[in-house]
Amino acid sequence: MNNTPELLAPVGSMEMLETAFRFGADAIYAGQPRYSLRVRNNSFGKIENLARGIERAHELNKKFYLVSNILPHNAKIKTYLEDIAPVIALKPDALIMADPGMIMMIRENWPDMPIHLSVQANTLNYAAVKFWRTMGISRIILSRELSIEEIEEIRQECPEMELEVFIHGALCIAYSGRCLLSGYFNHRDPNQGTCTNSCRWDYKVHTAEENPAGDVYLIEEANRPGQLMPVEEDEHGTYILNSKDLRAIEHVERLAKIGVNSLKIEGRTKSPYYVARTCQAYRQAIDDAVAGKSLDPNLLSSLEGLANRGYTNGFYERHPDQETQNYLRGHSESNRNLYVGDIVGYDTNGWAKIEVKNRFVVGDKIEVVAPHGNQSYIINEMKNKDGQQTDAAPGSGHTVFIQLPSNLENCFVARFV
Repeated sequence: MNNTPELLAPVGSMEMLETAFRFGADAIYAGQPRYSLRVRNNSFGKIENLARGIERAHELNKKFYLVSNILPHNAKIKTYLEDIAPVIALKPDALIMADPGMIMMIRENWPDMPIHLSVQANTLNYAAVKFWRTMGISRIILSRELSIEEIEEIRQECPEMELEVFIHGALCIAYSGRCLLSGYFNHRDPNQGTCTNSCRWDYKVHTAEENPAGDVYLIEEANRPGQLMPVEEDEHGTYILNSKDLRAIEHVERLAKIGVNSLKIEGRTKSPYYVARTCQAYRQAIDDAVAGKSLDPNLLSSLEGLANRGYTNGFYERHPDQETQNYLRGHSESNRNLYVGDIVGYDTNGWAKIEVKNRFVVGDKIEVVAPHGNQSYIINEMKNKDGQQTDAAPGSGHTVFIQLPSNLENCFVARFV
């Protein structure tokens, strides 16, 4: 196989950046807070942090893509050129953009700046890909709503265009994120980067009196008892639903053979642990595919160890609705293991220092997630920060010490459940 797809990972901090590259990412993407669709949990809003991140990526011969994909109102257009100029001076490898007006502004002022067209632009066909190529776009991030066959046809019709697709992470119930639910319920506009994931909330449906238009249903959100809100329903159902998460690792080989240039993981607001596990799994899947090896089934169970809302391979294959929606819960769970801490160093006696994220106890079986391979251990002893024996790491904010090999600093600890 000639094509080795780029593995593209999400980051919101330098810690996530370092983790992504250590666990196999070829490139990372981070948001410009005022102008991207993820304004929270992003330390790259400070220009000095952004400069460090781009410099670090280039030191490692990796790539740093900056997300500038907001669909702006006039007020943000007026400040955009002034705000983006010092960012472009730092030489990110590309801007990820969606708005035609903003793209025009970049093209007019920085004609050599590579632009990747965001998934927010909803590119669904090869004619649109050809159009955007005439506008100077160097890569298209295709809509999530495409099947593998449609992606293959686009590749055949547009061999000169770089193509990128999502392979893992949260799915939106709207077309590639063009949603108004959050803005409707609490005035947090998803298209301005402040989505509150209203589609994940717990709703009850109440039948209202019939009106001339037919049946009308009222929904009640769990945290707003008594506030009945109208929602229309047609023959296909109501769309305030909770999508399962995307996991397309079983399609990596086919996407590589088709000639997709970049495979993208979603999750800029997730944890370094999430980035480590997803990069590790998809790195192996890509390398195995390129080497002509079949998918290692252990990678599926490895991703089950991440918090998730149930998995689907999305639109790559067609499914009945019940296979893509999670009707039971809106929060994430893991059926295999739980992220419990970071290994941040060792004491003078060689005990591993753990910054605790979730409770674990003596006797637990744990998995250490490391770039050079994961290993399982049983916790036989534990000490608190004062060096005293203890039976439990109570939870986030605590520090404990356990016995582990000496080469695991900056790795992650998960508890089997």
